[in-house]
Amino acid sequence: MDLLEGSELFQAQSHLYKHVFNYINSMSLKCAVELGIPDIIHNHGRPITLPDLVTALEIHPSKTGFVYRLMSLLVHSGFFAATLPLDTNQEKGDHNKEEEAAYDLTPSSRLLLKDKLPCLSPFVLALLDPCLTTPWQFMGNWFKGDRGTTPFESTHGMQFWEYADHNPAYSSLFNEAMACDSEMLKLVIKDCRPVFQGLGSLVDVGGGTGKFARIITETFPQLKCTVLDRPHVVANLPDTQNLKFIAGDMFQSIPSADALLLKLTLHSCSDEECLKILKKCREAIPSDGGKVIVIDIVINKNEDEHQVTETKLLGDVMMMSVATGRERSQRDWEKLFLGSGFSRYNISPIFGLKSLIEVFP
Repeated sequence: MDLLEGSELFQAQSHLYKHVFNYINSMSLKCAVELGIPDIIHNHGRPITLPDLVTALEIHPSKTGFVYRLMSLLVHSGFFAATLPLDTNQEKGDHNKEEEAAYDLTPSSRLLLKDKLPCLSPFVLALLDPCLTTPWQFMGNWFKGDRGTTPFESTHGMQFWEYADHNPAYSSLFNEAMACDSEMLKLVIKDCRPVFQGLGSLVDVGGGTGKFARIITETFPQLKCTVLDRPHVVANLPDTQNLKFIAGDMFQSIPSADALLLKLTLHSCSDEECLKILKKCREAIPSDGGKVIVIDIVINKNEDEHQVTETKLLGDVMMMSVATGRERSQRDWEKLFLGSGFSRYNISPIFGLKSLIEVFP
């Protein structure tokens, strides 16, 4: 074996090990959220030293070295910043007060602050809950077998939405996660004025607890919005002057309106299910001036940055694990829109990972 081949093999080994250990990044982030580390740093008012962090965490000083190691990984991953390079002297407790490293927030960890909006901490906890991570242990068996439509169903004996119905605590956390994701859209919703201009009524199909619908009505008060979702999701949610909730099944009937909204609804559905929903949508809007507004993932490997594409592909495989849906390319979306009776569409990638798609009769 020559030196170059050996170097390439060691690089390949490093690449392999990195992906083997990648789950540790996710779980370390979850641990930081559970411990409240982002809020502790924020409430400290300035970068916080390791001893002060341990004190604020109410952790025994004997675990100082463990906190240091956790923070070292999270700093390296970009979730926190260190004012000085971290070294082993600090891990051992040999602290020079004038040169002591202190931890600060980064843009990523600022998204985890519980008293700030948007706050994505519920999203971290919901998507890394054992109910979603456990099915990955049985993915290989699912591919080879014929039991269950998804790895989630094979693992839990029921589909995701049924599981949520039977586990109110997780259902509440998941709805909170989807609501906090909607808060991100608030950052640019005002830029979507032409999309909502001229509309008098809108139905948010599968709109959950109405977080995004509220954002829309606050931004465009002329709109009368209705949220359609399953009975237990909208039960006891109060109506307002321009927002009301209706229990129902999108596969059976959708209330009529000038426009319908599908935010991250179709990516959890199979192509066949999407066609059924879109055909119901086509029936519910006027042929002249009506439209469907889809906010969802559009995979574009040729134009997206590598990290964006990777995140979308991860989401696609997650959909395979949890639901019958998938993330779709522009060609995939076009096939669904034309196949359900629509004539044209327009894609605007304005929501980060998500795009806004206007679909017309």
